[in-house]
Amino acid sequence: MKKIEITQVCSLIKRPKQQKNMMKALGLGRINKRVVHEATPQILGVVAKVNHLVVTKSI
Repeated sequence: MKKIEITQVCSLIKRPKQQKNMMKALGLGRINKRVVHEATPQILGVVAKVNHLVVTKSI
């Protein structure tokens, strides 16, 4: 399965709790932190909800 690299580019200050929880579920929490995940439908759905806070790259 394809992998994607997710990098947080915006702060979580003044964001709704739901968005903060999604970022925590992805393994992010501070700016410029990167994680690699399998490109499952669940992960892609979470990334779509917080796409204004992250940058994605296919690996």
